[in-house]
Amino acid sequence: MIYDLSILGGGPAGYRAAELAGGEGLKTLLFEERNLGGVCLNEGCIPSKALLYSAKIYDYMNGGGVKYGVTCGNPVLDYAAAVKRKDAVVKKLVAGVEAGLKKAGVEIVREHAVITGRAANGFAVEAAGNVYEARNILICTGSEPVMPPIKGIETCMTNREILALTEIPKTLAIIGGGVIGLEMASLFNSAGSKVVVYEMADKVAGPFDREVSDELQKIYEKKGVEFKLGAAVKDVAELGAEKTLASVGRKPSTKGMGIESLGIPAERGAIITDELMKTGVPGVYAAGDVNGRHMLAHTAYREAEVAVNNILGRRDIMEYNAIPSVIYTNPEAAGIGETLESARQKAISASETKLPMQYSGRFLAENEGGSGFIKLVWSGAKLIGAHMLGNPASEIVSTLSAIMYREMSLNQIKKIIFPHPTVAEIIKEAVFHA
Repeated sequence: MIYDLSILGGGPAGYRAAELAGGEGLKTLLFEERNLGGVCLNEGCIPSKALLYSAKIYDYMNGGGVKYGVTCGNPVLDYAAAVKRKDAVVKKLVAGVEAGLKKAGVEIVREHAVITGRAANGFAVEAAGNVYEARNILICTGSEPVMPPIKGIETCMTNREILALTEIPKTLAIIGGGVIGLEMASLFNSAGSKVVVYEMADKVAGPFDREVSDELQKIYEKKGVEFKLGAAVKDVAELGAEKTLASVGRKPSTKGMGIESLGIPAERGAIITDELMKTGVPGVYAAGDVNGRHMLAHTAYREAEVAVNNILGRRDIMEYNAIPSVIYTNPEAAGIGETLESARQKAISASETKLPMQYSGRFLAENEGGSGFIKLVWSGAKLIGAHMLGNPASEIVSTLSAIMYREMSLNQIKKIIFPHPTVAEIIKEAVFHA
C-alpha cells in the first residue's frame, strides 16, 4: 500500500497533522513508539498543569483564603492522590487523541520508525522489520532534555521523572531557571520542599521581559525559594539535595531516524525548514520541536497545519511574530513578541507602556494583595510586544496574540469591546494610557 503521508512522531505536531490530513482524505500513516500526545501531553504541559492546579488549591486553603474571608482547618496536600488525578487526566486526553485519529481514518504503527531512503512512489520508512512507502513524509519527532556535562548529571531527574514522583522530597535542587524550572519550583515549594534554583544567567525565565523575571523571582523568594544566579554547577553531589532536577533546555530529537538517508539539511541537530515547513528535500516536511524554531506545543500545532495545507496544495505560511509564551507559576507570567530591550538590540525604534494590573477591577477583586503589571511595546502605533505578570495571564495573552497577528493599529485596538468585568480589560486600559 502506498500512503499519501507518513508522519514520524505522535506528539502535538504529529497527531494534529495526522488528524487534519486524514480528515481531508489523505491516506495517512502515523508512527509513534511511545504514547500518543508526545512529551507535552504525557510528561510535560498537561501533567504539570494538573499538579500545579492542585498546589494552587492547597495554597488557598493553607492560609491563602483568609484574605478573602475563607478559613479552614488543617489542610493536607495528598500528593499521591494529586498524582493519581494527574494520571487520570492524561489518560483521558490520550484516549481522546486516539479517538480523533481513528475517526479521521489514520493508521497508527506503535513502533520506532526509520527513514531508509527513496522508494518507487516517494519515500520508504521501516518499522519493526516492515517497510512502508509514502509520497510525503512529515517529521515530528519532537525534542529531548539537554543534559549538560556536569559530574553526576546521570543521577538527576528530567521532566519525565519529576512528574512521576509520588512523594515530596524534603529538599529539591533545580539546575536551570527557565520555564520548566520555575514551574517545578512553584509546585514543590507549595508542596513543602525546600527548593534551590541554580541558573547560569543573571536572570531567570530566559528571554522573558527582565522586569517580569525579576518580579517573579522576588515573589518566590518571599515564598521561600532560593535562587543562585550566575551559578555554574560542576558537581551534582555538591548541591546536597535529596532530589535534583536537570532543566537547562531541550534539543531536537533527530538521531536514529534516518534523516541522513535522504540528505535532509540540519543545523546543530535541528531540521531546517522554510515558511511552508518544507525541508531541503522535496516531499519531506518537518514540524514541532524537531526544527528548533519555537519549541512550544501551540507552535507545533500551527506548524503541522501549515505543513498539511501545503501538502494538500493550499499555500499556507508559518509566521512566528505573534506566538505567546506562558509560565504557569502562581502568579502566572506571559509574554509575546519583542521586549523593549530586544527591540533596541535589533535597532527597532520602540516605546513601552506599563500599567499595574490593579487597574482591572476584576483583578483587584480576585487577587487580594497580589501585584502584577502589563507592558505593551510599541513601534510607532504598531504593537510589537506584550508582557505581563498576574493571574490569569495565560488566558489574556491570546487576545494580544490576535491583535499582533492582525497587525492592528492603536486606534483599532481602542475599539475592541472587552466584557466587564474581566482581567483582560487591562489591555484596553493600557492602550488608552499609551
